[in-house]
Amino acid sequence: MNLILQAFKSNATDINVIAALAKAQRVEHIDAGRVPDVQAWRCVDVDNSDETRVAVDAACLSAQVDYAFVDPALRLADFRLVAMDMDSTLITIECIDEIADMQGLKPQVAEITEAAMRGEIEFNESLTRRVALLKGLDASALQRVYDERLQLSPGADNMLKAIQAAGLKTLLVSGGFTFFTDRMKTRLGLDYTHSNTLEVADGKLTGKVVGGIVNADEKRLTVERVCREIGADPSQAIVMGDGANDLKMMGISGLSVAFRAKPVVRAQADVGLNFVGLDGILNLLA
Repeated sequence: MNLILQAFKSNATDINVIAALAKAQRVEHIDAGRVPDVQAWRCVDVDNSDETRVAVDAACLSAQVDYAFVDPALRLADFRLVAMDMDSTLITIECIDEIADMQGLKPQVAEITEAAMRGEIEFNESLTRRVALLKGLDASALQRVYDERLQLSPGADNMLKAIQAAGLKTLLVSGGFTFFTDRMKTRLGLDYTHSNTLEVADGKLTGKVVGGIVNADEKRLTVERVCREIGADPSQAIVMGDGANDLKMMGISGLSVAFRAKPVVRAQADVGLNFVGLDGILNLLA
């Protein structure tokens, strides 16, 4: 087992301490060109015990270093699909919170969003409650959110270019809205998207969603469906998310990645990216 360490900024002392905790046989630098502005190291043939993992986790958190215990044989070419959540994963915002801000309701909606992402409120209930608060808002607010507030997460462009160049398919599956996922598909050249549709009547949001809700179960089913379509097994999927409603699709993947995630998600994911960008996965599969 290898231990991959990466950070925007770190020092040799931190890395040497972490490598010693992991009982690494040697430490190698990983090519800096793969992920710009990130320093990365491969600690070779480390101890993989629970005790070591706990010690490494604490040391890395203190030093603001991301880490992952990785099978040295694992490569990007072993995967066929990258499936991503959208809000707070591929992009930096929660779109529904920003839409609500146009109504002066961001605090109320954001509170429900946070509780849902922590797994404290069932997702269908949380989405229904949040969307209901948007009733009467002019639908032009969606375009304003897209134009003025939506930004890609750090490393998203670099990650997508690399995985697309390697021939992997891409899926954006979101508990958010088609207004945004459709635009992300066109903008980023994604292969598949699936999300919720906001109902609009007379140019205004009705406070309802059209059709079924894309919840945790639907996200998992979507990953399975796309894998079947491309002739892949879910074990050949990398799945990235940040909230509790991502856990079921992450659980069937070959590599689950928690990005800036809630504690309940970090605890169950194979990999946590707390400090570097989305393209940090490239250093794990070098």
